[in-house]
Amino acid sequence: MESVEEKIRSLRDVLHEHNYRYYIEDKPTVSDFEFDQLLKELQQLELDHPECFDPNSPTQRVGGGVTKNFDTLPHRFPMYSLSNTYSKEELEQWEERIKKVLGEEAAIAYTCELKFDGVSISLTYENGELLQALTRGDGTQGDAITTNVKTIKTIPLKLKGNYPPFFEIRGEIILPWEGFHQMNAEREALGEPLYMNPRNTASGSLKLQDSNLVAQRPLHCFLYALAGNQLPVRSQFEALEKARSWGFKVPDSAKLVQSIDEVFKYIQYWEEARKKLPYEIDGIVIKVNSFNQQEELGFTAKAPRWAMAYKYQAEQVSTTLKD
Repeated sequence: MESVEEKIRSLRDVLHEHNYRYYIEDKPTVSDFEFDQLLKELQQLELDHPECFDPNSPTQRVGGGVTKNFDTLPHRFPMYSLSNTYSKEELEQWEERIKKVLGEEAAIAYTCELKFDGVSISLTYENGELLQALTRGDGTQGDAITTNVKTIKTIPLKLKGNYPPFFEIRGEIILPWEGFHQMNAEREALGEPLYMNPRNTASGSLKLQDSNLVAQRPLHCFLYALAGNQLPVRSQFEALEKARSWGFKVPDSAKLVQSIDEVFKYIQYWEEARKKLPYEIDGIVIKVNSFNQQEELGFTAKAPRWAMAYKYQAEQVSTTLKD
C-alpha cells in the first residue's frame, strides 16, 4: 500500500508535469478542474502532514504569506549593464572593434534575441530545485524575492532532464498586455488610479510583501542566459536550447545568424512584427555566440564587449544585460 509520503511525492510529480505541459509547452493534458482537484488533494495532505513540507511543492505557487523585508544578497556572477545603440552604423563599428580583438578573418556568429521590457531576475538552482531568486539590484547585489517568484507559473520549481548540480539562469519577468489591460479594467471599475505601463506594474508586483497577492498577478518569465562554472555548453544559442530542455520558458524567437547583415534582417523583421506580440519589447539583444570568443573579448568596467542592445526608439540609456 502506498504510504502518505509516497502519495505526496507522486502528486507533486504529477502536478509539476502538468504545470510544465500547460505553461511551458502550451499543451495541457488535463482540464483546469482536474488540475485543481489534484492540487486541493495535495494541499490537504500537506496540511495534515506538515513534516512532509517541501519549499518547492506545487502548492507554494498560490503564495506563502507575508515577507516584511526583502534581504539584499550578493550575486555570485555580476549582472552587468549592456551597451546600446539605435544606429546600424554603430553596430557595424561594434563588429569592427570585435574583429580587432578576434582577428579580421575570424568567423563570428551572433545570437539575436528579443529585448523584453520587464524586470531582470537571476534564479539559482541546486540539484534541480529553485533555491533563490534575486532582482538585478545594482548588478553586484539584489533583493531576494524567492517566495514571490515561486508564484509565477512559467518559472519551474523543479527541473527536467540532465541539468548541472548548481547554476544560475537569468531572465526577464514581464506582464503581458492582456493581463495588464485586465488589471487596469478592474482598477477602473473600482475607481482606482490606473497602472502606467506593464514594466512598472511587474516591478511593483514583485515587491509586494504578500505573496498571495503576487500569485494573483498574471506575470510571466522568459529565460535567456546561463551563469555558472563548468556549464555543459559552449555557446549562447546552445545554452538557450539546453535551458529549454531543462523545462525553462525560452523564447522561440531567438535566432543564430552568421553575419552582421543577418542581424540587420532580424532587426528589420521584428521592428514591425513586435507590434503583434502579446507583450512589450523595446529592442533586440545581439551577442557573440561563442563563449570562447566572449571570454577573449571580455568586459569593460560596466559592460561586456561581446553584446549590444539595438533600441527601436531613440533612447540611449543604460539597460540590463541579458546574461
